[in-house]
Amino acid sequence: MSIRSEVAPPAKSLAGKVTKYLTFVLGQEAYGIPVLKVREIIRLCELTAVPEMPSYVKGVLNLRGKIIPVADLRLKFRLGSASDGENTCIVVVEIALPDSRTTPMGLIVDAVEEVVSISPSEIEKTPDFGISMQPEYILGMAKIKGKVKGLLDIDRAVTAVTAEQLGLASLGRKDA
Repeated sequence: MSIRSEVAPPAKSLAGKVTKYLTFVLGQEAYGIPVLKVREIIRLCELTAVPEMPSYVKGVLNLRGKIIPVADLRLKFRLGSASDGENTCIVVVEIALPDSRTTPMGLIVDAVEEVVSISPSEIEKTPDFGISMQPEYILGMAKIKGKVKGLLDIDRAVTAVTAEQLGLASLGRKDA
């Protein structure tokens, strides 16, 4: 059984409702995450490196007195490294941790596109790539203005292992 088959399709999780997504670009591909997960979008700024982190973890930043870990989604998704451009920014999202707490995390993206409303009828399951392991963090594929965009389960994209490595149990906790 593939991992993908265990993930509920977006239409069921959305219960037939139109949902708003923030779309953004990584390399040549476009993705979307639910707007309700997004806290803010900030310019790319200088980050403080943290030793012994995975290569996609670029460091931490001080955001109004809170230390926020920052990951480069290009590297996390193995899309290669890109030079930061004038549209490169950090999308600060609220990540659900395995123990039901949430914590903010910054995600470096090449560019933010727009906020779009997507109905379940515009979302298709992720195609079967012919291998047993499918990307478990892709909820489905949306057809938006003639283009296909991957809809991400950002909590799964930034896995529990990453959360533990980043020490999110103590960084930026809501109950701290």
